[in-house]
Amino acid sequence: MSTILITGGTGMIGTQLAKLLLAQQHRVIVLTRDAHKIKHKHPGIRYANWDAGNQTIDEKAVADADHVIHLAGAGVADERWSEKRKKEIVESRTQSSALLVKAMHDVPNKIKTVVSASAIGWYGPDTEASREQGFVETQPADTAFLGETCRLWEESIEPVTALGKRLVKLRTGIVLSKTGGALEEFKKPLKAFVAAVLGDGKQIVSWIHIDDLCRMYIDAIGNENLHGVYNAVAPGPVSNKTLTIALAKTLRGNSFVTIHVPSFVLKAMLGEMSIEVLKSATVSSKKIEAAGFAFRFPTIGDALRDLVRG
Repeated sequence: MSTILITGGTGMIGTQLAKLLLAQQHRVIVLTRDAHKIKHKHPGIRYANWDAGNQTIDEKAVADADHVIHLAGAGVADERWSEKRKKEIVESRTQSSALLVKAMHDVPNKIKTVVSASAIGWYGPDTEASREQGFVETQPADTAFLGETCRLWEESIEPVTALGKRLVKLRTGIVLSKTGGALEEFKKPLKAFVAAVLGDGKQIVSWIHIDDLCRMYIDAIGNENLHGVYNAVAPGPVSNKTLTIALAKTLRGNSFVTIHVPSFVLKAMLGEMSIEVLKSATVSSKKIEAAGFAFRFPTIGDALRDLVRG
């Protein structure tokens, strides 16, 4: 089996991905800023140090790896977007990519593949055409903050191709998981039996079940025909209202009330980030499906039945 080096491996996606890789008998190395401070180490995972800010990395981890999965980056929704925070969001991605590129250039290694995270923030708000067909991978990056962030993020890892590495970039949608992220935020109002629709609720949410996302990363490692950019979203995008009501019914049956959180309230609470919360983005999964990937959770009903009731 292969040795997989993961950046961002202690986050929600990285933790689940590492478990699946270990279950398939792969060896896993997780790069972290301080391996000694990790409280709950998985016995099957090797932890190695790196520091993107100081551009330092455990060279043996690089030398031992067969493939790299690059997930590192400050959480986009973790804090309000001050200018300082926006700088952190961009640099956490570009500096970590630069460190990987430098390490693969300087350290003798056998790395065949780099699979890098990106995001559907690359795309702007829906157009008439995207509502019909979905945004596709060839479309240019949006000029707003997240579009520019994704453009810089993808460009920063691109030099690995000049080193002879196969590069796959996965533009990830809203990830639904039992262990955190967007689904937990959607569930919070339902503790008070409230289904909180954001704005008018018509904005399209392009989502993906975390298990399908992790399987896509593993497929990108094993399938040598995959190159370049793919949208990592389920085939069934839904409106915010549809998702919210489906979750409410799954959790509460008919015992809930629906309210709309006005756009001005979201803007006051979230600042610039509210633009993304209220943005409609219909993103196509056709390219990854044409490459042979089969979703286990193609519809929001499938996903919620697994994540909420499973």
